[in-house]
Amino acid sequence: MTPEELAETLPEDAVDTATEVRESESLDEENRLKPEFVRRVREALEAGEGNAVYDLVEPLHPADIADLFELIPADERSAFAAAISDLMGGEVIAELNDHVREMLVESLPAETVADIAEQLETDDAVALIEDLDEEDREAVLAEMEPEDRAAIETALSFPEESAGRLMSRDFIAVPEHMSVGDLIDYLRENPMLATEFWEVFIVDARHHPVGSCALSWILRTPRGIPLADVMKRDQTLIPVTMDQEEVALRFQKYALISAAVVDESGRLVGQITVDDVVHIIQEEAGEDVLLLSGAGEGDINEPIRDSYFARVRWLIANLLTACVASTVIATFEGTIEKMVALATLMPIVAGIGGNAGTQTLAVTVRALATNQLIATNAWRAVRRELGIALLNGGTVAALIGMAVAVIFANPMLGLVIAAAMLTNILIAGLAGVLVPLTLERLNVDPAISSSIFVTMTTDSMGFLVFLGLATVSGLVG
Repeated sequence: MTPEELAETLPEDAVDTATEVRESESLDEENRLKPEFVRRVREALEAGEGNAVYDLVEPLHPADIADLFELIPADERSAFAAAISDLMGGEVIAELNDHVREMLVESLPAETVADIAEQLETDDAVALIEDLDEEDREAVLAEMEPEDRAAIETALSFPEESAGRLMSRDFIAVPEHMSVGDLIDYLRENPMLATEFWEVFIVDARHHPVGSCALSWILRTPRGIPLADVMKRDQTLIPVTMDQEEVALRFQKYALISAAVVDESGRLVGQITVDDVVHIIQEEAGEDVLLLSGAGEGDINEPIRDSYFARVRWLIANLLTACVASTVIATFEGTIEKMVALATLMPIVAGIGGNAGTQTLAVTVRALATNQLIATNAWRAVRRELGIALLNGGTVAALIGMAVAVIFANPMLGLVIAAAMLTNILIAGLAGVLVPLTLERLNVDPAISSSIFVTMTTDSMGFLVFLGLATVSGLVG
């Protein structure tokens, strides 16, 4: 069968969709938001040529249009949105960066925002509305259809970053007494059903999920077979209050494509699909890395004021912890005056200890985030990191000790710095695992403040051990 003959057998909307995909892919290959393309769009905007802007942008995929918004300066985005207003559908809005979307939505009338929200799946509509001011949120909800409003208000009643906020209410659930043929007929005869799904949920009379059927099973099973005979009864059910990070871990662990979400009574209320989880994994991974550095959200579209407040508090905290290390140095001021070489070498001890602590900290925070490290195996993890620290410390201490003994022609100085290096790396290993474990036990996110305490420990203890050993060893007369 030729492509033309095949096209004649497909529904018209399917042919249109396939054509759009081919055109989008072709354009992406040629100029997927390359600097030259962005420059042409901006020049057309500056010249007030709205039609030219529209013609340039129209072939793009909605996700690329969203990316283009980020590449255009903030003061030009309103004009850009006006020029492509017909293209500003729900798919584009859903793909926008959070800060860009918030700025754009705030500039739109409530009626327009409501229209956009009604085009979106529930989870995307919630993401669009949840960050609005209370007054603006109520104005938007008032413009929505009662059914859509009720769904969004229910989702907003759940905790932030929970499964209830993340889930979609567009799913298909049928009773278990149906046959495969009944289900196929039901799917074909009800145009109001969800249009995108990977599996059908089977429920009992109380609307509790009792199984699921993948589309592949439905298509390959004879019509007369009861669903109860082919459905998969083993399910991974997601409580509405589960944190989104835990949801992502379950999808990773059990290789899920979609999962049913249930309320406190066990009733099926929504589903979460893997495309939502991919975003969560990306966000959580990036968030932990940025929190470790104290850089806040680290979003280049974040307002300068927000970035300032997110970063400056941790810089001030670092300043205070640096004063602790400075106090230790001041205590041994007399020792340093007698042997200037100590001032040259002591940053090496603290710096290497800090790097060792950061390595252990990164591994520990990741293990906590992925549930690899829990109370059951915590002490095993501590022993493991101590073993690694002992090996690393012994290797580095031997190298620095021999080098210092030769360079300064002072074997005792080499022995002192070797002992200090070994001790500080051991301390760093302990701090790198015990600090995040302690914060986790205190219900404090270990990614936020662990690095400050670990750095303070390795710096102050590095100086204390090195200068203390130099003093008591008789190295300084």
